[in-house]
Order: sequence, then structure tokens, then C-alpha cells
Amino acid sequence: MRKTIYWIEGDGIGREIWQAARPIIDAALAKESDLKLDWQELLAGEKAVAETGSPLPEATMQALRTAEVAMKGPLGTPVGTGMRSLNVALRQSLDLYACIRPVRHFDGLETPVKHPERVDMVIFRENTEDVYAGVEFAAKTPEARKLVAFLREELGVTKVGDEAAVGIKPMTEAGSKRLVRRALRFALDNGKQSLTLVHKGNIMKFTEGGFRQWGYDLAAEEFADVTCTEKEPVAGRLVIKDRIADAMFQEALLRPEQYQILATPNLNGDYISDALAAQVGGLGLAPGVNMSDTLAFYEATHGTAPTIAGQDKANPSSVILCGAMMLEHIGVPKAAERIRTALSKAIAARAVTVDLADQVTGARVVGCRQFGEIIGENL
Repeated sequence: MRKTIYWIEGDGIGREIWQAARPIIDAALAKESDLKLDWQELLAGEKAVAETGSPLPEATMQALRTAEVAMKGPLGTPVGTGMRSLNVALRQSLDLYACIRPVRHFDGLETPVKHPERVDMVIFRENTEDVYAGVEFAAKTPEARKLVAFLREELGVTKVGDEAAVGIKPMTEAGSKRLVRRALRFALDNGKQSLTLVHKGNIMKFTEGGFRQWGYDLAAEEFADVTCTEKEPVAGRLVIKDRIADAMFQEALLRPEQYQILATPNLNGDYISDALAAQVGGLGLAPGVNMSDTLAFYEATHGTAPTIAGQDKANPSSVILCGAMMLEHIGVPKAAERIRTALSKAIAARAVTVDLADQVTGARVVGCRQFGEIIGENL
């Protein structure tokens, strides 16, 4: 009984967090199952450039196109110049249309809000469309001016200046519905009470407004016997509701217990998932997975942290919790829960990495390696 797990080390702190995380994932699995993991490394990012000259080698893409499960550390992306995001390239090339981020609080962490324990949500973020599609042109370039001229001359748009940078925000019915469909199935399979469509449809009426309407349409077309709307509730059914994106940020602070599953377009999901992570302790404790219909690709949600790379200061919790999600996905939920319990015990014992120390009264700062060892012992 063996399962191949492809993995990408990542840039910056990638090596350190993997050295801490992999033994924990393997040990938790060994305590609950005879299944063995075959870890096969793929190259991407700085390590790939050093060895192949390409940040995303074709050999990596070929392996991932036929893979069922993969995991990755953080990959760097320059701001404003240079190559486009490797993360976005992977999501679009592999059609990883659903970014799924569970957010919950771990006892012992002091956070910016009074009741972080009330946050227990799973965000389903559409991953391939919206402004992340990458259709944009720099200001004053021939491409931008040509697009502006088309908008003005062919469509009568007069509010875009000749020297503007311009971008396109594509959102489709098919793309929106498949994201909401996956969120609905998850909510129903896990006995949730509500699903909330988060959008800015009051302003972007045909893109984000379309997302909202397509979500409601999908529920009525395929899940009519098990769902209802907030305006017409039916006892025992999953309630479908929607919130304007800015109002949802307020709700997340004031009434988080009223929200369980969020389904969002790409940009909204990026914002709200990071904001919710901050409410419960930060991105260092936030796992995530990007999924197509055939591949589950788990990734640490934080950045490469180059200022602390190689200093044994990184927090490996995100990739460790990704491992827990992965173990659930391959059918070993008890091993996943064992990891989460072990991490909770480590935080309760107040021996934590430097990024968590400010949130734990009387904390004793330990390095990345030692923090991983403590979690491993707690298994």
C-alpha cells in the first residue's frame, strides 16, 4: 500500500519547513495506517533555475499533469517587474480552479480579536479567472493604447484615458458554477448549515454580480432538494446566502459564528482568507489546497520569508497542516486529527516559533527544527 506524493521544496524558508514537516506527516500516517508515502521531488522556483535554467521546467509540469496529489512550499514572485507568479502559472496551467482554505483558531494563541474561537470557516476561492487571469497591459504601451482605442471607438467607453494601464476581468458562468458546486458538495458532505456567496455585485454587476446569480442558479438547478435561500428557509436544508464583499469583512469580525462556508471570486477570496487567518493567529497557521477535478495540490499559504531563510526561525505549521489536509484527502482522517492535536499541544506548552511568540503569554521561542520535533513527540 503506497501513495506517490509529488513535492516542491519552494524558495526562501522552503527547505527548513519541509525538513520539519515531512517526518511529522510520515509518523502520523504510520500510527493510523499501513499506507506508505513515496515522496518524489519536483523542481520549481530558484532551485529549478539553478539546476535547469527554468523556474518551471517542463518535466515538473508533465509529472503534475498526471498526478493525483502534490504539495509545495512557498515560491517567490517579484512585485511590479519580472516573471508572472509561478503560483498563478501552476493554477492556470493545471486548471486548479478551487483554492480551499480552512481557517480555525488554536487554543493558547492570543489574537487581535476577543473571540477568535468563533472563527471556523472554509473558504472556496475561484482560482483561474477574475483579475488573476493576467490579462493586463502596462500604461502607455502600444497594447494598452490599442485596447483603450477599441473601448472608446467600438464600445463607446469614454472614462479610460490614453495613458492608463488596463486589465481585463474575465468571469464565466461555467467557472463560477464549478467552484460553487464543489463548495456545495463539501458543505453537504460535512453537515454544514450555510454557504455564503461573497461578491461585489452591487458595483461590478455583470462579473461579480454574475458570480452571485450563477451560484444561486447552480443551487436551484442541481441541489434544489437539499438547499434553500436565506429569504425562504426550510428546516434541515443547507441555507444559501450572499454578502457584499466589504460587508463580509465586517461580518467576519462581528459575527463570524454565523458563517461556515464562503464561496468567492478570485480576488475577494485572496483578501478574505488572509484577513480571517490574521483573526486566528496569522498565515503561519493557515493551510490550503488548490484543486482541479483530478489533482489536489497542497501549499503553504505564507511567503518565502527571505529575511529569515536559513536561520532556523521559520514556522513550519502551514505545511504541516497542509499535510493533515492531504491525509484526510487520501482517506486517513485519524492521522490528520493526530497532527492537529499535536500542534495544539505544542502551542499550549508555549514553546513556539518567533512569529507566534508575541501571541503566547510566557512563550519560549524555539527554532523551526525544534518546533517540529516537539510536534512529532506530541503525536
